[in-house]
Amino acid sequence: MSSKSFADGHPVEQYRWLRENAPVYWHDEPEGPGFWAVTGYDLVRQVSKQPEVYSMAEAAGRIHDFPPEELAFLLTMMLFMDPPKHSFYRRLVGGLFTPKRAALWRDSIRDSVGSILDEVCDRSECDLVGDVAGKLPSYVIAELVGIPRADGVRLYELTEIMHSALDTVSDEQRFAAMRDITGYAVQVRADKLATPADDLASRLVAAEVDGRRLTEQEFTSFFLLLINAGGDTTRNLIGGAMVTLLRHPGQLARLRADDGTLMPTAVEELLRFQSPVTYMRRTAVADAELGGVRIAAGDKVVPYYGAANRDPAVFDRPDELLLDRAPNEHLAFGGGGPHFCLGAHFARIEASEMLGQLLRRFGDLELIGEPSWLASEFISGPTSVPVSYTASAPVLTA
Repeated sequence: MSSKSFADGHPVEQYRWLRENAPVYWHDEPEGPGFWAVTGYDLVRQVSKQPEVYSMAEAAGRIHDFPPEELAFLLTMMLFMDPPKHSFYRRLVGGLFTPKRAALWRDSIRDSVGSILDEVCDRSECDLVGDVAGKLPSYVIAELVGIPRADGVRLYELTEIMHSALDTVSDEQRFAAMRDITGYAVQVRADKLATPADDLASRLVAAEVDGRRLTEQEFTSFFLLLINAGGDTTRNLIGGAMVTLLRHPGQLARLRADDGTLMPTAVEELLRFQSPVTYMRRTAVADAELGGVRIAAGDKVVPYYGAANRDPAVFDRPDELLLDRAPNEHLAFGGGGPHFCLGAHFARIEASEMLGQLLRRFGDLELIGEPSWLASEFISGPTSVPVSYTASAPVLTA
C-alpha cells in the first residue's frame, strides 16, 4: 500500500519472496480489512479471466476503498464493469482501437514525436518526462478526442494526482482532480453536441445505448477513462523505458545501432520489464480457491502484473533485460480476459516511434541526475528524468 515500496519502480525482491513463498498472500492494511496479493503468472491470469468470480464492479481498481460519492461515479466507468455490461460499452469504441485503425495514426504520431523533440533539441538538457514522454500521449489523446493539446497536457497532470498513493495525496485532492476532469468533459460534450467533428468525443456524443444516447454522466465517465488510460500509462511506459535503457548501456547501444528490426521485440520487453500498471484490484463475489488458498466472498484480490512479468516459471532469466526476448507473453496490458487494455496498440506505436526518434536524434543522451518516481503503488513510472545531449537544429519545418 505504501508508496515507499515503489519509490524506484517495482519492489522486485518483495515480488520474488512472495512468488517463492506465498504466491497468494494475505496482506494486512493499516486502515482496511486486508487483501490477497497475487504474484504468480498463472494465478494472475486466472483472476483476470474469471470476472464472474473476481469482479471489477465492486470497487474501482485500487486496493483502498473510495469514499461513497467518488466510488459511485468511478463505477460508472467501463473499466469497472463486468460482462455483459462491460462488453456492450466496449463495443461502442472498440472499433477505433483495433491494430488496423491504430496503424492509421502512425504518421500522425511520428509527426507529433518529431515536433516534441524539435522543442527540446537545441537546449542540450531537458526532463525526459515533463518535456518529452509526458507530452506525446497527451497530444495523441487530445487529437483523438478532439481537444487542444495544451488541455491534454493539463488533464494528464490531473490524472497523476488521481493515481497518487494515499500517503501522498488526500481523498479531497484526488476527488478535486477528478471533478476538474469531469467538469471539463461536460463542456466538451456541450461543444460536440453543438458542433460535431470527426473525433472520438463526437462519436461518443452520438452513440446510442439501448436506443438512447449516452447521458452526460455516461459521457464524462467514458472521457475520464480515455484520459486516464490514454495518457498516464503510456507516459509511464516511455519514461520508464528510457530510464531502463539508460541504466543498461549495452542494451541501449544495441538498440541504437539496430536498423529498426529489433524495435518491436524491444518494446514488448520494455513493457514486461517496466509494467506501467502495477495492479488492478478485484473483489471476490463468491467463495473460491486460488493457488490452494481459500478466498472468501467479499475479499479483495489484487493481481500484481509486475510480479507476474518476472515469474521464472514463464520467463527465462526474468530479471534481465533481453530486447530480443521471444516469445514474450507479458501481462503489462492485463492478464487477459475482458479487461485487456483497449489502447494497447496505440501504446506500442507511441513507444516505438518515440524511442526510435530519441535514439536516432540524441546519440549521446545521458542521465545528469537521479530520476524521481511517481508516488504511487498503482502506477509505476518516473516523474522526472533529467538528461543531457548535444544540441542540434530542429528537423521539422514550421
